Amino acid sequence: MPIDQAFKKTENTVGRLGNIRVFAGPELMNLFVNDIPIRLWQPGTRPVDGHFNSEINAQEESITKAKMINHVWIRQASVKHLDSILDLVNSKVPTHLLSLDVTVEDYEAVKIYLKSKFKVVKAAGGLIKKKDRFLMIYRLKKWDLPKGKKDGGEKYKQTAAREVEEECNIHVKVGKKICTTWHTYTMNRSSMLKKTRWYVMDLVDDSKSKPQLEEDIEELRWMTQKEVYHALENSYNSIRFVLEEYYKMKDKARSRD
Repeated sequence: MPIDQAFKKTENTVGRLGNIRVFAGPELMNLFVNDIPIRLWQPGTRPVDGHFNSEINAQEESITKAKMINHVWIRQASVKHLDSILDLVNSKVPTHLLSLDVTVEDYEAVKIYLKSKFKVVKAAGGLIKKKDRFLMIYRLKKWDLPKGKKDGGEKYKQTAAREVEEECNIHVKVGKKICTTWHTYTMNRSSMLKKTRWYVMDLVDDSKSKPQLEEDIEELRWMTQKEVYHALENSYNSIRFVLEEYYKMKDKARSRD
């Protein structure tokens, strides 16, 4: 099955994607906590039927780990509720939660809360194309895409190109933005929230390509669509999301032609 069809199939099948995405507005934030998707919805909006297995009204019942099973929609959530939700999802105790939708009462308050709870780190990366193949990197025993932190004064596209060149020793032409992902992690006991903008890129020259070993990159590999699909079985859900969004972007471009 072509990878774009496979992504559509997993996207439309409840229970297949094990990440937490947060979508604010139409799709403002794609958040991954413990590699689980959280969709954050503004007041008056909600996920479509079939994208969740159970529903919790935060104003009428408690939110517990026992209720966080498979795909869950939590509605009428306040900042206090969101704080509890993130603590539950970020717990080291194993969870059966696959994805989470949260409709909040006050989105502006949620933005203030997130900025107060986490230190935001800005980054950029790329999905590099070479004819019908994509470049994947093998880092820390997972297949990944090249990315890195934004330097002061840089534009996101400049960061994406620089990081790809540093990590893979190749030259690329940066194209359109694919999406933005956010994921949480801990560094020196501080709670971090990394914002990464992803771009599609065309290869210019890979004649001297080599992995940046000091960044724990062991291997660079050009993969077909089918090979990427299988590589995602040993990857991160945020990386799967980037590929999904890339194929959505391609489908929209085709429909306009």
